[in-house]
Amino acid sequence: MSRVAALLAAALLAIGAAGCGGGGAEPGAPEGATLVLDFTPNAVHSGLYAAQRQGFYRDAGVDLTIREPGSSTDAPKLLEAGRADLAILDIHDLGIARERGLDLVGVMPLVQRPLASVIARADGPVRRPRDLEGHTVGVTGLPSDDAVVDSEVRADGGDPVRVDRITIGFNAVSSLASGKVDAATGFWNAEGVALRDKGVPIRVFKVDEYGAPPYPELVITASRSTIERDPKLVDAVVAATARGYRFAVANPAKALDDLLGSVPGLDRAEQAAQLRALRPDLEPAPFDPAVLRAWARWDLEHGLLHRPVDIGQAFQIG
Repeated sequence: MSRVAALLAAALLAIGAAGCGGGGAEPGAPEGATLVLDFTPNAVHSGLYAAQRQGFYRDAGVDLTIREPGSSTDAPKLLEAGRADLAILDIHDLGIARERGLDLVGVMPLVQRPLASVIARADGPVRRPRDLEGHTVGVTGLPSDDAVVDSEVRADGGDPVRVDRITIGFNAVSSLASGKVDAATGFWNAEGVALRDKGVPIRVFKVDEYGAPPYPELVITASRSTIERDPKLVDAVVAATARGYRFAVANPAKALDDLLGSVPGLDRAEQAAQLRALRPDLEPAPFDPAVLRAWARWDLEHGLLHRPVDIGQAFQIG
């Protein structure tokens, strides 16, 4: 059994304290750690908050502080500087950070497939990705959006060059609802859910159904120095987090209570809808090296990375 798989299996047994104390803490006291989120809290983070409020981190000997990202937060730099122990990164950002010389390592996949998609109005002219030719698609301006559009259109037999792209920032919902664009890039678990909630008829084209491999969109990441300095801490967080996500999958209503109890400003109906959409893809599993290699090729092919990723160095596998 691989190292990560063994940790996930251990989580199912509800192991007791992992004895991760150190750094001058009293014997048996939980060891403090900080995890920075990738975005403002939402349903995709439900397993983290469930693990915190259900006491799973405490059981594993960890006193985990979950930090929301600030407007200027650069999680990779926080990790490398030792100002955070772990962070959730988009897998593309992990690859880019490593390409820039930061020795960061993915230690656990949080979501088992891409969240990226192209969303089109169902009452419009775009019935499939190749129909984007000659029509407007809103993009945020991030390079990953162009990669998604290119991948989907090309995989469906179209020519990406013929797509009329309009930079709309992070306004996919309002732009589609108002008819400003025929389609837009967005997360199927967020913008897709929000549009349906508004009654906007949509078609969702998920990127792993059109050209991209089923890569894990979000990855819990640590610096190599943290992993080498305190492997028990990292292992304990991985095991407790896996336990939290298994709890969220099995008990979505309770996990939603834990999320809203920690972040009371969230809209319950919206988060419940997001969690329903996400639930099939939140089941913890170890990294699949074949999928990671396919992801690395896809990022290279679409210009998100400029040199091959060493999967064995970038991810904790086995």
